[in-house]
Amino acid sequence: MSTRKREKVKSTPFSDFIRYASTSEKEMFFEKIRDLAIEDQRQVIAQAEGLKDKKRK
Repeated sequence: MSTRKREKVKSTPFSDFIRYASTSEKEMFFEKIRDLAIEDQRQVIAQAEGLKDKKRK
């Protein structure tokens, strides 16, 4: 094991949230993140489909 002491780092709002939020608060947060990511992916797919359709013409 290392004998060096770990350097303390400043807490961030996100790390505080992860540490202190309830399970249900975290669930709601990550569901929102998931939904936003899914919507972004759908937009990218729709753009790609549009480009593919343009190439066919």
